Amino acid sequence: MTKEKSKFRETDRKSILLGSVFAILIAISPYLFYAYESVPEQAVWDTLFFKYTSVHYENAQVAFWTITGKVMPLYFLVIWFFTCRHWWYHALLIPIIMYIIQLVSVINEDISYFDSLEIVYFLPFMAVIIPSIYLIRAQLFDRINTVNKSTQDLEDELKIKPKNLIDKIKQYF
Repeated sequence: MTKEKSKFRETDRKSILLGSVFAILIAISPYLFYAYESVPEQAVWDTLFFKYTSVHYENAQVAFWTITGKVMPLYFLVIWFFTCRHWWYHALLIPIIMYIIQLVSVINEDISYFDSLEIVYFLPFMAVIIPSIYLIRAQLFDRINTVNKSTQDLEDELKIKPKNLIDKIKQYF
């Protein structure tokens, strides 16, 4: 019996390294989430690097717990955005932007600057992202109706496969 090498199962060093980095980032997430417990239950938190005074929350630990509640979903969404290979991955920008706006609002509450019209900042991004996704979807269904290909073939055709993480980041800017 001879063993045949299949290209389907081959992985290169870069993909293994990148996959390992993302696996570690996901694995350390519980530690990042519970990092707020190391913050003292006082209004002032003085460290070697900075001094934080909680005005709105009156407790630095509560302030960092609230910030962590916004940062962790943002953290997972960003990982998902950079690892997703489907044609609809730009839709993830909407919740990413939403969590960024919420995070800024939480931080600004303690600085005593708060804007209750957060949706105003969110609408321009939605005005660009939603029509873009619709156009991609329309092109996809147009190809399905005019060409005799399966949906999976078309999704594979629309997948973006950059060579490395830097190329993937460059394609967004």
